Amino acid sequence: MPFLLPCVPVCVSVVTLAAVWAPLKAADAGGRAEYIGGTLANLPAKAEGRILTADPQTFVFEAERTRVRVPYDRVNLLEYGQQAGRRYVMALVISPILLLSKARKHFLTIAYQDQEGRQQAMVFQVHKSDVRAVLASLEARTGLKVEYQDGEARKAGGG
Repeated sequence: MPFLLPCVPVCVSVVTLAAVWAPLKAADAGGRAEYIGGTLANLPAKAEGRILTADPQTFVFEAERTRVRVPYDRVNLLEYGQQAGRRYVMALVISPILLLSKARKHFLTIAYQDQEGRQQAMVFQVHKSDVRAVLASLEARTGLKVEYQDGEARKAGGG
């Protein structure tokens, strides 16, 4: 198979590039989240977007048509909790064995003072695979410790 030898350097280069590029791209993407509610009038509930923590000065939530920016030094509370619910509908449709499993939702509350000195709050549902990275980044950027609602939340959040 000598005809394959010229392809080997190209294949190795492509694999190496993909291995390096994927984590860099993922780091830029931020944590997937949905704005559940809070005190912000310009951000509709159920707005899906990304929590971006790459900026060393400012927390950013980027939704489809809205971008919320909060300086980290104005953040005064980080709270994380979970809500667990049985999968009743899936159990009825697919299998009763699903009654034994729980679907966990991961909630992050960020409270801060706005420029007028008023207290504001935002509640996000964060995607389960992004929770730990988002919490660690927010602790590092704000200097605050995340307050966990219970032991299960502490375990899931890595605290």
